[in-house]
Amino acid sequence: MKIDAHHHFWNYSPKEYPWIGEGMDALKRDFTPDDLKPLLDKAGLDGVISVQARTDSRENDFLTSYGRQHDFIKGIVGWVDLTRNDARKEISLFSEMKKAVGIREILQGMDDDAYCLRDDFNRGVSLLHDFGLVYEVLIFHRHLPNAIQFVDKHPNQLFVLDHIAKPDIQSDKPDPAWVKNMKSLGQRDHVFCKVSGMITEVKRDLTWTPKNLRPYFDVVLEAFGPKRLMFGSDWPVCLLRGKYQQWVNCVEEWTSDLTGDEQAAIWGGSASRAYGLH
Repeated sequence: MKIDAHHHFWNYSPKEYPWIGEGMDALKRDFTPDDLKPLLDKAGLDGVISVQARTDSRENDFLTSYGRQHDFIKGIVGWVDLTRNDARKEISLFSEMKKAVGIREILQGMDDDAYCLRDDFNRGVSLLHDFGLVYEVLIFHRHLPNAIQFVDKHPNQLFVLDHIAKPDIQSDKPDPAWVKNMKSLGQRDHVFCKVSGMITEVKRDLTWTPKNLRPYFDVVLEAFGPKRLMFGSDWPVCLLRGKYQQWVNCVEEWTSDLTGDEQAAIWGGSASRAYGLH
């Protein structure tokens, strides 16, 4: 089973999606399963993980409704305020929803760069293992030192890092600090990493190509190995810098010289294992 481990759906409104700002006009419309399915079919992908795009519990119902209607949606990563005193109840309610596989908080948007180290937040994260849910780590590269401390607090919790921690891509030479931190994070066997969200981190006046992004892929391949790497499109956000098939072709080029088993892991096996897909 070939899986796109990261994408979003939404019914657009400026109030509901304030993060879709200036210069992001391509995203200011509805994106539905009917829009995505033809892209998956063309790329030869069998299923997807649908990830929250709003910090609102209504997002869980919204994604679950699509999950009930479409077999190609294999899992849903929702949102719960993990700092709440009744977080266990909220997590339990989400875990009972059809295809619920994980929880994500928008850590990259928090005013406090050390939000992931807060006691109340970590109390909530510590409950996820009881419900068999993954925690999805959405951060910028500057958050990596704190993220390493964070995942070390929860050795029995499975984590998935989004978008290779959003490095600042200004050339084909990765920042040494990002490289060091990614290699350190990759030493934690309970952390997986999505090969996703890269093209939107490329400097605006730089044209991205598979060749000039390849060094970033090589870093995460070395750090996590193919069995903890998974393909993700970050559709429709990826449309800001490219087409769905362009990104598929890019990752196919990078993985073409790997063994069959290694390719199978990145293109679906790792996601199936991390999210417990069947």
